Amino acid sequence: MTFRRLVGVSLLVLFAAELAGCSGAKTPTEEDTMTDKDRRLARRGKLFGDVQFGPGTKKGQEGDTGAGAGIAVNGFLWRASLDTMAFMPLASADPFGGVIITDWYTPPESPNERFKTQIYILDRQLRADGIRVSVFRQVRDATGGWSDATTRPETAAELENAILTRARQLRIESGGAP
Repeated sequence: MTFRRLVGVSLLVLFAAELAGCSGAKTPTEEDTMTDKDRRLARRGKLFGDVQFGPGTKKGQEGDTGAGAGIAVNGFLWRASLDTMAFMPLASADPFGGVIITDWYTPPESPNERFKTQIYILDRQLRADGIRVSVFRQVRDATGGWSDATTRPETAAELENAILTRARQLRIESGGAP
């Protein structure tokens, strides 16, 4: 089937489906009165929902535990993870799934090795077991390529502790209990 024919058949099917949807009177809804821009914004929603991450969050509000409707993980752990890993380039961040992935980072003092991290926020509560960090390391081989290398087992634990410390600071700054 040629591309033109495929497009023609697709348009015909879409037109038929649209026509079938018009088979009855409907009362106007709120969405009918919205502009196209409003509809797009309503479908997308807010990136972080109604959770506040900054010091403006009061104790007892959604940001207090980070368990708001728009984000599935603890807001303090999320913000602390981003703050702690700010020196590394960010490859991906999913606030709803609680996953932060950095891109490869080469420390200036050791240009023959590079690091990458994956951070998983596992809970809506600010708890020590609510975060897991994986650290990956590569070293430059004789041909100039990168090969996987081991990291010290303490490295991930040290990063987890740094993130937890920063999360506690953020909670205290927001007026929450320590």
